[in-house]
Amino acid sequence: MGAKQKKALKKNMKKASSQLAVSAQKKEAADFLPLEGGPGRKLPEEKPPVNKATVLYIGRIPHGFYEKEMQAFFSQFGTIKRLRIARNKKVRTGKSKHFGFIEFQDPEVAEVVADAMHGYLLFEHILQVHLIPPEHVHPKLWRGFNPRYKPVDWVQVERKQQNKERTFEEHKKLLEKILKRDQKRRKRIEAAGIEYECPEIVGNVMPAPKKIKFDED
Repeated sequence: MGAKQKKALKKNMKKASSQLAVSAQKKEAADFLPLEGGPGRKLPEEKPPVNKATVLYIGRIPHGFYEKEMQAFFSQFGTIKRLRIARNKKVRTGKSKHFGFIEFQDPEVAEVVADAMHGYLLFEHILQVHLIPPEHVHPKLWRGFNPRYKPVDWVQVERKQQNKERTFEEHKKLLEKILKRDQKRRKRIEAAGIEYECPEIVGNVMPAPKKIKFDED
């Protein structure tokens, strides 16, 4: 065998070995072989799901921890777009239902808050914080929300009602109600076997009681 033939043989062997190496790499890279034959195929790479949730559910909110306090506390994590606490509106008390929702500007911040604050002990309440997927956010969630909502001060309402100026007829009706309640109270006292001299009601002035005497068994 001449020198030229030896060189040609070496080139052919190198070429064949390189082709075998490439085909082996292709076979290793292939995820499956089609049934109808042909070269191996590779499955498309699955990218990890991207978190787009920005709305958080917060449960077991303690009493006194309302919109102003929540805004100040959770704003340390990032920018808050909207915030609301569920309140009782059917009986017009406006009291907190101890759960609410917060929407952050960045989904990364919302995820950090959910991880950090879920199970957090706040004023003897263990917070429940969960991310809400965008497709599960109710379209009416933020309708009519008021971040500066103030519950009705019923003590002040009753005070104004009691202290308002009344006409003579209104005052007379009020006094009649007081006298009826007084008569019922007197009957209950007598039925209980208690000797008690009830004070006489004159106008809207009630003098102090004279004496109280209980029956001896």
